Amino acid sequence: MQRSELPALQELTAMLDDREQQSLSPGAAKSAGGLRRRPEKQLETDYRQPFAVDVDRILHSLAYSRYIDKTQVFYLIRNDHITHRMLHVQLVSRVARTIGRFLGLNEDLIEAVAIGHDIGHPPFGHDGERFLSNLCQAAGIGQYHHNVQSVQFLEKVERKGRGWNLCLQTLDGILCHDGEVHNRHLAPVQGKTFEDHQAELAEKKSGRPVDLVPMTLEGCVVRFSDTISYIGRDIEDAIRLGLIRRKDLPADCVQHLGDTNGTIVYTLVTDVIRTSYEHDAVAFSPEISGALRRLKQFNYEAIYSNPAIKQDTPKIEHLFEHLFERFFNDIEAGNKQSPVYRNFIADMAEDYISAHCSAEIVRDFIAGMTDQYFLNLAPERMRPQIRAW
Repeated sequence: MQRSELPALQELTAMLDDREQQSLSPGAAKSAGGLRRRPEKQLETDYRQPFAVDVDRILHSLAYSRYIDKTQVFYLIRNDHITHRMLHVQLVSRVARTIGRFLGLNEDLIEAVAIGHDIGHPPFGHDGERFLSNLCQAAGIGQYHHNVQSVQFLEKVERKGRGWNLCLQTLDGILCHDGEVHNRHLAPVQGKTFEDHQAELAEKKSGRPVDLVPMTLEGCVVRFSDTISYIGRDIEDAIRLGLIRRKDLPADCVQHLGDTNGTIVYTLVTDVIRTSYEHDAVAFSPEISGALRRLKQFNYEAIYSNPAIKQDTPKIEHLFEHLFERFFNDIEAGNKQSPVYRNFIADMAEDYISAHCSAEIVRDFIAGMTDQYFLNLAPERMRPQIRAW
């Protein structure tokens, strides 16, 4: 690109900002309002809008590439059609951008939050999250939550400890997503600052009950889309694995939502658009919300707690304990041959090393692992077997 072209490109960016003012809803987050912790001189002449920059940075992060081998629900199963974390975040992004387009919201911000929201998930899904949280609490560094860790990776770990300097609106949406919590109606808490963001991070890690609400409608849409994207997909995966049958689905849920992933997603997305259009909140209708709540309960009982997929859970928990203790001891002993040194600490910025204790470094190292890398580091005699299903 020649220097003489830059003013024209910047003029185009200004035109995009003007277009947002004209076309987006009054409650949408405008790109020109993106807030970063630190100014970056190169962004002053960048033709991309701030939230589009965030999308690119997350897409090119190392943590994003590791989605490819991270468990969504089912682990230690050899089946190419079972959902992994990479597919899930793409489904969330697509669903959320569809909703956002009809509500007149900022699709760049929606995409940034959607593709970044699960970057902090450790290996082996929510079971791994629970095991790692127990170890973190025992080590005195607070609870482990994947949404907090997503911010940690993007702000403190990526780029060898320098982080990506993402916009507050993006980080807030990532922190405040929670597909496990059921909300019928969600209105953004506007006007947050980076100080508020830090306080919410600390509150979440403390273990005290806290309901984090996004500061933007875009963040609220992603939070709803997280549930929309997994609820039916998990049912299809469970049917494919023979854990449940389609006829097992609760009749009242089928009546309101349908009995396939496609019909469930379409029904939920349509309901959110109709219920939220030209309102200052994102919401389901009462009937659809009730059916969704009941379907989530069915999934928990019939799928997520199914003993058939928990056979190796005790082995995985033991491996988390083993690796956490091993790498903690390696750091304390200064064992430079350890994987935690060779593959993590060795090229990290001094600011990261000085700001994190040994347990926090181990937490970040393990949390970033793919399922397979985690198993590769475990003693062979302790590894559970991957089964064809």
